[in-house]
Amino acid sequence: MQHVIIGAGPAGVVAAETLRKADPAAAITIVGDEPEPPYSRMALPYLLIERIGEKGTYLRKDPGHFAKLGIEVKPGRVAKVEPGKHRITLEGGQLGYDRLLIATGSRPVAPLIPGVDLAGVHPCWTLEDARHIARRAQPGAKVVLMGAGFIGCIILEALARRRVELTVIEMADRMVPRMMSNTAGTMIKRWCEAKGVRVHTSTKVTSIEKAKGRALVVRLDSGKELAADLVISATGVRPNIELLHGTGIEVNQGILTNDRFQTSDPDIYAAGDVAQGRDFSTGEYSVQAIQPTAVDHGRTAALNMAGRDARHQGSVNMNVLDTMGLVSSSFGLWMGAKGGVEAELCQPEAFRYLNLQFQDDVLVGAHSIGLTQHVGVLRGLIQTRVHLKGWKERLRKDPTRIMEAYLGSTQLVA
Repeated sequence: MQHVIIGAGPAGVVAAETLRKADPAAAITIVGDEPEPPYSRMALPYLLIERIGEKGTYLRKDPGHFAKLGIEVKPGRVAKVEPGKHRITLEGGQLGYDRLLIATGSRPVAPLIPGVDLAGVHPCWTLEDARHIARRAQPGAKVVLMGAGFIGCIILEALARRRVELTVIEMADRMVPRMMSNTAGTMIKRWCEAKGVRVHTSTKVTSIEKAKGRALVVRLDSGKELAADLVISATGVRPNIELLHGTGIEVNQGILTNDRFQTSDPDIYAAGDVAQGRDFSTGEYSVQAIQPTAVDHGRTAALNMAGRDARHQGSVNMNVLDTMGLVSSSFGLWMGAKGGVEAELCQPEAFRYLNLQFQDDVLVGAHSIGLTQHVGVLRGLIQTRVHLKGWKERLRKDPTRIMEAYLGSTQLVA
């Protein structure tokens, strides 16, 4: 059996390792389009603050890891997928497969503004991007970060530690709008401002222009102009599905899959940021571009490629973020379910916030700030759909009793 995986990120690497365990005699090849060994994009901020070197970003630290497992890691860009011929075409040749996994991930979406292609404007997505950013983001440098979503806030932390003069521009009315309510997102903004970061919400960049030397000018829709030595774009990502155009394989936002991560072609699977996998909370299929979900997808897809019957029950929407020492998290239907009720604790001066969302007597979502001890419990209650019974009303009065509710509702205590 010849298994080929396109994509050397977490989904592809975990899939290859799972395949080796499930199908010991198979030939396994990972095709990646970057020159470096498989690495984690989530480790790039740690590289920027010099907590790790480039090798520290590698998904597997042992240089001989893949060779010992009999997994070939092949650098190259795939030009074409030919399902009818069971082969892919690379720039340097062709490769046949019995089972193919598309784990091509996603790519940054550049905002449609003049000047976004100037030197000194970068996403923070690849090791090469990180090298460019490190050269310009020296102490005292003026840096403008476009986007205060999940990825933007991870980069924000690293930039602040490099002691740059940082200004953040976010189009939405709050920071991390896809994981935090207005109250919580505004709390994170106040925290960042107290740490010396300038944050503009409900603001758009209208253009970026070149000034003298390496300097740039960033123009805002408010009429304000910002001088910058570096502009970083963190305005969203898009699944890399173009490779399948013209193949007949069904795509939507991402590659459409069933609960085995099988595409409309039974010998082709998809996993990670590029796949529309099942959302645990809604039952619908959507793209969830976070690393834990990619790993989950890769493992399940690989088991099915090896002939097992592994059904995916859906990924819980989960984000945990550390923004300059303030930890925030969101799970499941954090924004609430139709007809549901909520419980809320809000202590803005202490930067503590907890919101619980219920449907009937089941916890279906939550988001929090400054409260880390309940993170595992929140996810566990949502994922197991435990009936809280009388604990629901107690939590509505005091949401911090979530651990007691967990123990009580699972009958571990009287």
